Amino acid sequence: MCCSIIYGREDIHFDVLFVDRKSMEIAVHPDSRVVVKAPVGTDIGNIKARLLKRARWVKRQIAYFDQFAPRTPARRYVGGESHLYLGRQYRLKIMTGGINQVKLVRGYFRITVNGDPTPERVKRLLDKWYANKARERFQEVLHRCLPGFERFGVTAPRLMIRRMKTRWGSLSPNGTLTLNVELIRAPKECIEYVITHELCHLKHQQHDAAFYRLLEQHMPDWERRKHKLELSLV
Repeated sequence: MCCSIIYGREDIHFDVLFVDRKSMEIAVHPDSRVVVKAPVGTDIGNIKARLLKRARWVKRQIAYFDQFAPRTPARRYVGGESHLYLGRQYRLKIMTGGINQVKLVRGYFRITVNGDPTPERVKRLLDKWYANKARERFQEVLHRCLPGFERFGVTAPRLMIRRMKTRWGSLSPNGTLTLNVELIRAPKECIEYVITHELCHLKHQQHDAAFYRLLEQHMPDWERRKHKLELSLV
């Protein structure tokens, strides 16, 4: 649940998770996201009142994390530029040759272009390589994560990979698991988190307390992985 309060002349936006616990917890994450964990059934007015009391501390924490926010320049797809794959940085080494090809060689993306190696051609080749690797790697992770959910009598969802603007993944009512191709740039443990998160929707469609209990059961460190994902692809 997304909410907000007014503090001075500013709005503080925050997410609320209703969980099986006795007390309320307010946390500011490294991505400056404010999350409140509240006992199931807590009145939203009480949550806002508690957050308002801690608003000064919340703003200080947000300001602290904001100073470390990365400022990644736009990709130019030229030699020497760094690009991510499975959480690791690889530099581009661009050359001309008889075939179009992308290979990982000793810390480099070695990209061979048949013709003029313009940034546009390099980008198309690298995007195609990412898409092929995403299909391969995501399927592997899905097969590794699925056995823990078989007790619900579910079958493996159909996997679809495409570019998504605001989401890492989704699970449709007809059982199609869609993953963002950009996820292939993230560490493996983050890919496992996204897939496990979506598989939990096979049992619980809403992000309610039961959903998070199931997620916690299958992946106790899911919050750490989620934070790592949010900070890794910037």
